[in-house]
Amino acid sequence: MAKKISILIVDDEESVRDSLFNWFIEDGYHVECAENAKKALSMLENEGFDIILADIKMPGMDGLEMLRRIKLLKSDSIVIVMTAFATVDTAVQALKDGAFDYVTKPFDPDDLSHLIRNASKQITLSEENENLKQKVVSLENVEDLIGKSGAIKLVLKDIESVAQSNSSVVITGESGTGKELVARAIHSNSPRRYFPLVSVHCGALTESLLESELFGHEKGAFTGAMYNRKGRFEMADNGTIFLDEIATISTKMQIDLLRVLESKKFVRVGGNKEISSDFRVICATNRDLKSMVENGTFREDLYYRLNVVNIYVPPLRERIEDIPLLVEYFIRKYCTSMNRQPVTIDSAALSRLEEFNFPGNVRELENMIERAIVIGNGKKITLKDLPLEKSIISNSVESLDELEKLHILQILNKYSWNISRTAKALKVDRVTLYNKISKYGLKAE
Repeated sequence: MAKKISILIVDDEESVRDSLFNWFIEDGYHVECAENAKKALSMLENEGFDIILADIKMPGMDGLEMLRRIKLLKSDSIVIVMTAFATVDTAVQALKDGAFDYVTKPFDPDDLSHLIRNASKQITLSEENENLKQKVVSLENVEDLIGKSGAIKLVLKDIESVAQSNSSVVITGESGTGKELVARAIHSNSPRRYFPLVSVHCGALTESLLESELFGHEKGAFTGAMYNRKGRFEMADNGTIFLDEIATISTKMQIDLLRVLESKKFVRVGGNKEISSDFRVICATNRDLKSMVENGTFREDLYYRLNVVNIYVPPLRERIEDIPLLVEYFIRKYCTSMNRQPVTIDSAALSRLEEFNFPGNVRELENMIERAIVIGNGKKITLKDLPLEKSIISNSVESLDELEKLHILQILNKYSWNISRTAKALKVDRVTLYNKISKYGLKAE
């Protein structure tokens, strides 16, 4: 056996205890005995047993009462009751109280051994299912939060603290720092992890499209609505909804969102049936929501409803010591995806990366490493493979919007204003990119 199953025999007859002890020791189990229920319960407080064989008729506390107390302890032990006075009523009551099975004296050794083997298989199966659940959890973390810096350790601590609650979370930080990754880590470590994490990029949708996306719509609600469609709130039932770029939503959508967050109820566009959904909300933004509240562009009541917990994701320039680890991770990731032989990075190139400002943060670093692997011909990434000399970002730029503007312009120029390729490089959709171009008034040179 991979694991030695432990058995506790509880019977007031010494001859029964001795016989069963010898049988199961011979079969390779770990076996202990107790002459009454009181002693057995005392032993259970100090040591867990996989299987408990308990006589029903014992002086003092009987086997059925002991079974009920074991279940109150929330023990995972499998309980099999034994008696020399079998009746249908006692059998049914034992099974109702949570017994695995019911056996009568005198025992047939082969039958009893078969019963214990079946109970052992159930224990093994339960453990395998639990291990599988843990593997599923780890598979949900497609990427880990890479780093050893104090700044990233604070983020990990915040994730650990907030994951088990149902509180709303606002994740703040510059573009490209990994806010969505933090949201996924919170969900993956929460009790809701076996239910969906539904993401909505609010900045990529117009007000009407966002309304339909969040609430769903009924057939015929508007031109093109050819069928009923579930909204993201409905899809996120028992799970988590992640609202990215929450600062971009209109005043009307702010009111609608507040109402849903307060009641967890909504109506589809064009419908009249109220729908309930139990979801947790996590938001992300690269803007200062508090300042938006002060200047009247974001509702104060919605701000406090969302911002129960705030997690700040630091920019890459505040966690320079993480750059070597991130570079190693991205090299491994893209060499594997491109079916390339592993490469290394020249020490001079790594030093320059550690000196670079990275206005696009981790996303920009990832883009650089991917590009270096694509265009590089050798087994080592060198300075000439990195577009550092061509960067138009000045270290004197401090505004987040200005940094984002310059970074987007840099990538647009890099891909000759090819919108599809630029959007892919920035890891946003085309609508979001067009909105950013319009917002910053960017033009091709």
